[in-house]
Amino acid sequence: MFKQLKEDIQAVFDRDPAARNTLEVITTYPGIHALVMHRLAHELWQKQHKGSARLLSAFSRMLTGIEIHPGAKIGKRFFIDHGMGVVIGETAEIGDDVTLYHGVTLGGTTWHKGKRHPTLEDGVIVGAGAKILGPFSVGKNAKVGSNAVVTKAVPAGATAVGNPARFIMPEQPTEITSGTESPCAEFQPYAAAQEQPDTMLEGMRILLNRLQKNELQIKHMCEQLSKLDPEFKKPRLAPMSKAEKNILDEVKRECDLSSTHK
Repeated sequence: MFKQLKEDIQAVFDRDPAARNTLEVITTYPGIHALVMHRLAHELWQKQHKGSARLLSAFSRMLTGIEIHPGAKIGKRFFIDHGMGVVIGETAEIGDDVTLYHGVTLGGTTWHKGKRHPTLEDGVIVGAGAKILGPFSVGKNAKVGSNAVVTKAVPAGATAVGNPARFIMPEQPTEITSGTESPCAEFQPYAAAQEQPDTMLEGMRILLNRLQKNELQIKHMCEQLSKLDPEFKKPRLAPMSKAEKNILDEVKRECDLSSTHK
């Protein structure tokens, strides 16, 4: 237990530059408080003292603002940064070196008993406010961006963004950092990977550019045909509605933001 606590405290120093010393981490970090009480509650849960486990879990929630069901399985070097509003369901499973930020929900989408919460494999980072809902796996070293809503399996190394979440795949696979290595080299706080372009938005930007060029070419062709045949009537498209213009402007803004983050 003490060896595990030591690893958990070291994980705080590795992933939070605000941490100054061990005493400060032990006394002021609610993520550590919630994790210690969960490990005790989980032991009680496994020994069939489920009432006591739930009472300890409820006390931990009141003290820290972090709700972890005592049945959830959590690995080594787990870190909850800030923590307020984090909810982890009964059948959730969390691997080693996982990081969650405040407002994260590992929830279920069914009332049926059995496996109904997600599994986070080693090295996963989940940004603030993200919701991962359902009995699927988030692959090793994957990242879930802030406020993303994930309802299907995330491939290893991918970054999930948006609602509903879409996946941005890395150009090259990244290695999982172990507990003995320094995770700072690969760790990305809040799962904010600015160097990875959104391939979907980039594709939309390319299509929009092509459409604009095609429209100019068609316009030029119509003008030339009108000179050759005065009876030729240039076909006219129905004007865009206000709602369509708003949607197109929003897509263009998203594409422009995506291109600036490349």
